[in-house]
Amino acid sequence: MKKLIPPFLFLICIILMVLIRNVIVIEKIIPQPYNYLGIILLLLGIVMTIKVRKLFNKIETEIHTFKKPRKLVTNGLFKFSRNPIYLGFLISLLGVWVLLGTLIPILGCLLFILFTNYWYISYEENEMEKQFGAEYRKYKSRVNRWI
Repeated sequence: MKKLIPPFLFLICIILMVLIRNVIVIEKIIPQPYNYLGIILLLLGIVMTIKVRKLFNKIETEIHTFKKPRKLVTNGLFKFSRNPIYLGFLISLLGVWVLLGTLIPILGCLLFILFTNYWYISYEENEMEKQFGAEYRKYKSRVNRWI
């Protein structure tokens, strides 16, 4: 499971959503041109993810889920969410869902939430607590997991 890193899960969810949309054709719940509002969400999520990536590079800490963190990051978007990259991915997936305009592709978003919340984040939180102890617990008590 360590080979399925979050960006790959993100791409798998997008592919799954598009496939579901094309295989199970049902009535649109978000008609054109309103579905194009999904572009805003898609771009917002991507910008969030890039912003956090740049922050990690700037302070020289590890971004890879399954590698040991070197520094506890609590500034930038981490003031609002303990997991702004995952939140950015989810916002982008919601944008894809809105673009697709039908109900069933939301399953890709739900799949992402479940995997992320119960696999990646749980693993990362355990590692952060081992690495940073009380400092991480204090941060965790101040900032929510998602938003």
